[in-house]
Amino acid sequence: MKVEKSPLSLIYPSPIVLVTCLDSGGKPNIITLTRVGTVCYDPPIVGLGIGAKNYSYRLIEETGEFVVNIPTVRILKETDYCGLISGRDVDKFTETHLTPEPASKVKPPLIKECPLNLECILKQKIKLGTNDLFLGEVILTHIEEEILDDKGRIDLNRAAPFVFNLMGIYYKIGREIAQRGFSKTKDET
Repeated sequence: MKVEKSPLSLIYPSPIVLVTCLDSGGKPNIITLTRVGTVCYDPPIVGLGIGAKNYSYRLIEETGEFVVNIPTVRILKETDYCGLISGRDVDKFTETHLTPEPASKVKPPLIKECPLNLECILKQKIKLGTNDLFLGEVILTHIEEEILDDKGRIDLNRAAPFVFNLMGIYYKIGREIAQRGFSKTKDET
Protein backbone atom coordinates (compact mmCIF):
# COMPACT_ATOMS: atom_id res chain seq x y z
CA MET A 1 0.00 0.00 0.00
CA LYS A 2 1.28 3.48 -0.88
CA VAL A 3 0.95 6.45 1.45
CA GLU A 4 -0.15 9.79 -0.01
CA LYS A 5 1.94 12.84 0.90
CA SER A 6 1.83 16.51 0.02
CA PRO A 7 3.72 17.32 -3.19
CA LEU A 8 7.48 16.82 -2.88
CA SER A 9 10.21 16.83 -5.51
CA LEU A 10 11.59 13.50 -4.34
CA ILE A 11 13.59 12.26 -7.26
CA TYR A 12 16.35 10.24 -5.74
CA PRO A 13 19.22 9.87 -5.58
CA SER A 14 20.35 13.30 -6.72
CA PRO A 15 23.70 14.00 -8.31
CA ILE A 16 25.84 16.37 -6.32
CA VAL A 17 28.09 18.97 -7.93
CA LEU A 18 30.36 21.84 -7.01
CA VAL A 19 29.67 24.89 -9.15
CA THR A 20 32.31 27.58 -9.45
CA CYS A 21 31.55 31.18 -10.35
CA LEU A 22 33.18 34.60 -9.96
CA ASP A 23 32.24 37.91 -8.40
CA SER A 24 32.73 41.18 -10.30
CA GLY A 25 36.21 41.55 -8.80
CA GLY A 26 37.31 38.13 -10.05
CA LYS A 27 37.13 36.34 -6.67
CA PRO A 28 35.97 32.74 -7.19
CA ASN A 29 33.22 31.05 -5.21
CA ILE A 30 32.02 27.46 -4.88
CA ILE A 31 28.44 26.34 -4.25
CA THR A 32 27.34 22.74 -3.62
CA LEU A 33 24.16 21.85 -5.50
CA THR A 34 21.93 18.77 -5.60
CA ARG A 35 19.10 20.20 -7.72
CA VAL A 36 20.99 19.56 -10.95
CA GLY A 37 20.74 17.52 -14.11
CA THR A 38 21.29 17.09 -17.80
CA VAL A 39 18.35 18.62 -19.64
CA CYS A 40 19.42 18.49 -23.31
CA TYR A 41 21.83 16.37 -25.29
CA ASP A 42 22.34 18.55 -28.38
CA PRO A 43 23.33 21.21 -27.59
CA PRO A 44 24.55 19.92 -24.22
CA ILE A 45 22.59 21.82 -21.57
CA VAL A 46 22.72 21.36 -17.81
CA GLY A 47 20.15 22.67 -15.37
CA LEU A 48 20.90 24.07 -11.92
CA GLY A 49 18.24 24.80 -9.32
CA ILE A 50 19.54 27.72 -7.23
CA GLY A 51 17.72 29.76 -4.59
CA ALA A 52 17.76 33.54 -5.06
CA LYS A 53 19.15 34.02 -1.52
CA ASN A 54 22.34 32.15 -2.43
CA TYR A 55 25.41 34.28 -3.08
CA SER A 56 26.25 32.29 -6.23
CA TYR A 57 22.81 33.02 -7.71
CA ARG A 58 23.73 36.68 -8.20
CA LEU A 59 27.25 35.88 -9.39
CA ILE A 60 26.08 33.51 -12.12
CA GLU A 61 23.27 35.87 -13.10
CA GLU A 62 25.71 38.81 -13.43
CA THR A 63 28.59 37.06 -15.22
CA GLY A 64 26.65 34.50 -17.27
CA GLU A 65 29.34 31.86 -16.72
CA PHE A 66 29.96 28.92 -14.39
CA VAL A 67 31.74 25.58 -14.18
CA VAL A 68 30.06 22.37 -13.02
CA ASN A 69 32.63 20.23 -11.18
CA ILE A 70 31.84 16.60 -10.30
CA PRO A 71 33.36 15.77 -6.90
CA THR A 72 34.74 12.42 -5.76
CA VAL A 73 34.29 10.70 -2.40
CA ARG A 74 37.85 11.87 -1.59
CA ILE A 75 36.51 15.43 -1.21
CA LEU A 76 33.20 14.61 0.45
CA LYS A 77 34.02 16.77 3.50
CA GLU A 78 34.94 19.75 1.33
CA THR A 79 31.79 19.28 -0.77
CA ASP A 80 29.62 19.20 2.33
CA TYR A 81 31.34 22.31 3.73
CA CYS A 82 30.79 24.30 0.51
CA GLY A 83 27.06 23.65 0.86
CA LEU A 84 26.90 24.91 4.44
CA ILE A 85 28.86 28.18 4.35
CA SER A 86 28.20 31.25 2.21
CA GLY A 87 30.91 32.59 -0.08
CA ARG A 88 29.84 36.06 1.06
CA ASP A 89 31.53 35.26 4.37
CA VAL A 90 34.54 33.07 3.50
CA ASP A 91 36.85 32.12 0.66
CA LYS A 92 35.85 28.49 0.15
CA PHE A 93 38.97 27.66 -1.87
CA THR A 94 41.14 28.83 1.03
CA GLU A 95 39.05 27.13 3.71
CA THR A 96 38.78 23.76 1.92
CA HIS A 97 42.26 23.76 0.35
CA LEU A 98 40.65 22.90 -2.99
CA THR A 99 42.73 23.98 -5.97
CA PRO A 100 41.39 26.44 -8.56
CA GLU A 101 42.64 25.77 -12.10
CA PRO A 102 42.16 28.14 -15.04
CA ALA A 103 39.33 27.21 -17.38
CA SER A 104 39.89 27.41 -21.13
CA LYS A 105 36.80 29.29 -22.30
CA VAL A 106 35.13 30.84 -19.21
CA LYS A 107 36.48 32.94 -16.35
CA PRO A 108 35.37 30.84 -13.33
CA PRO A 109 37.99 28.24 -12.40
CA LEU A 110 37.84 24.47 -12.55
CA ILE A 111 38.37 22.53 -9.32
CA LYS A 112 41.51 20.41 -9.79
CA GLU A 113 40.37 17.72 -7.34
CA CYS A 114 37.23 17.06 -9.43
CA PRO A 115 37.95 14.65 -12.32
CA LEU A 116 35.17 16.07 -14.50
CA ASN A 117 34.57 19.77 -15.18
CA LEU A 118 31.99 21.33 -17.51
CA GLU A 119 32.58 24.91 -18.63
CA CYS A 120 29.19 26.55 -19.13
CA ILE A 121 27.61 29.71 -20.52
CA LEU A 122 24.28 30.74 -19.01
CA LYS A 123 21.61 30.48 -21.72
CA GLN A 124 18.47 31.15 -19.72
CA LYS A 125 17.10 31.59 -16.21
CA ILE A 126 13.56 30.48 -15.46
CA LYS A 127 11.75 31.78 -12.36
CA LEU A 128 10.16 28.89 -10.47
CA GLY A 129 9.63 29.30 -6.72
CA THR A 130 12.16 28.80 -3.93
CA ASN A 131 14.70 27.93 -6.63
CA ASP A 132 15.13 29.26 -10.13
CA LEU A 133 16.37 27.10 -12.99
CA PHE A 134 19.66 28.19 -14.56
CA LEU A 135 20.22 26.55 -17.95
CA GLY A 136 23.84 26.45 -19.03
CA GLU A 137 25.26 25.30 -22.32
CA VAL A 138 28.35 23.15 -21.88
CA ILE A 139 30.99 24.66 -24.16
CA LEU A 140 33.97 22.54 -23.05
CA THR A 141 34.42 19.37 -20.99
CA HIS A 142 37.56 18.40 -19.05
CA ILE A 143 38.04 14.74 -18.03
CA GLU A 144 40.97 13.29 -16.07
CA GLU A 145 42.48 10.48 -18.13
CA GLU A 146 42.79 8.27 -15.04
CA ILE A 147 38.99 7.86 -14.81
CA LEU A 148 38.62 6.68 -18.42
CA ASP A 149 38.42 3.00 -19.31
CA ASP A 150 40.21 1.42 -22.28
CA LYS A 151 37.34 2.51 -24.59
CA GLY A 152 37.54 6.15 -23.48
CA ARG A 153 34.38 6.01 -21.36
CA ILE A 154 34.11 7.27 -17.80
CA ASP A 155 34.57 4.42 -15.32
CA LEU A 156 32.42 5.33 -12.31
CA ASN A 157 34.51 3.15 -10.01
CA ARG A 158 37.58 5.19 -10.91
CA ALA A 159 35.70 8.51 -10.86
CA ALA A 160 34.20 7.73 -7.41
CA PRO A 161 31.25 10.14 -7.55
CA PHE A 162 28.60 10.16 -4.85
CA VAL A 163 24.94 11.10 -4.63
CA PHE A 164 22.56 12.73 -2.18
CA ASN A 165 19.12 11.48 -1.14
CA LEU A 166 17.49 14.89 -0.37
CA MET A 167 16.94 13.69 3.20
CA GLY A 168 20.48 14.74 4.08
CA ILE A 169 22.46 11.54 3.43
CA TYR A 170 25.32 10.96 0.96
CA TYR A 171 25.77 7.61 -0.80
CA LYS A 172 28.55 6.06 -2.85
CA ILE A 173 27.58 4.80 -6.28
CA GLY A 174 27.41 1.01 -6.41
CA ARG A 175 28.20 -1.54 -9.04
CA GLU A 176 27.14 -1.74 -12.68
CA ILE A 177 23.98 -3.84 -13.15
CA ALA A 178 23.29 -3.59 -16.90
CA GLN A 179 24.00 -1.63 -20.05
CA ARG A 180 21.43 0.38 -21.97
CA GLY A 181 19.62 -1.77 -24.51
CA PHE A 182 20.05 -5.03 -22.62
CA SER A 183 16.29 -5.63 -22.69
CA LYS A 184 16.18 -5.90 -26.46
CA THR A 185 17.13 -9.36 -27.69
CA LYS A 186 19.08 -9.99 -30.88
CA ASP A 187 16.10 -11.59 -32.66
CA GLU A 188 14.05 -8.39 -32.16
CA THR A 189 16.45 -6.29 -34.24
